[in-house]
Amino acid sequence: MHAMQYELTLPADYDMEIIRRRVASKGNLLDEWDGLGIKTYLMRERGVHGSPVNQYAPFYLWNTVAGMNSFLWGGPFQGIVSDFGRPSVRQWSGLSYEEGGAADSPARVAVLRRQPVPDGVRLTDVMADAARETGRLAGASGVVLSTAAVDTGRWEVVHLSLWEHDAPKADGDVYEVLHMSEPGRARLPQTV
Repeated sequence: MHAMQYELTLPADYDMEIIRRRVASKGNLLDEWDGLGIKTYLMRERGVHGSPVNQYAPFYLWNTVAGMNSFLWGGPFQGIVSDFGRPSVRQWSGLSYEEGGAADSPARVAVLRRQPVPDGVRLTDVMADAARETGRLAGASGVVLSTAAVDTGRWEVVHLSLWEHDAPKADGDVYEVLHMSEPGRARLPQTV
């Protein structure tokens, strides 16, 4: 499993309805994309859930590198590049994934938390802690799914949880989920 995200931070006075309309009209383009586990179309709006910025920041879980590469090199990503410029695309190695008790419900909000991996720690312990956190979040009331991944270039763990309600019990940046494409969700490797 591979995780990926890019962030488009938009001007403070940007009409975020433009992003909502864009996702409503184009979100289904990845509903059957080969190699994609899940794409969550995430948006933060300045002043909502404490966000200091307007931002479009989709988050992906890929089952295959080939699917991710075909998206980036010749797929719908070109539309983002053409309309907003080429954003930096963050990529992480997947650590853990668990469905929550609300797995069959639509996700309303997402919580994303980045956590640096300190120097001098045992990496196996940090990764085991991240997997346990995935399980803890997945067990919370109203959780659709939870995942963790690591960026070994920046030594950073990212935790993402999706919630069926807009009062998540998790720390991090809160995003509105505009749409979910999940053609390969059933094939994402579940943490055991």
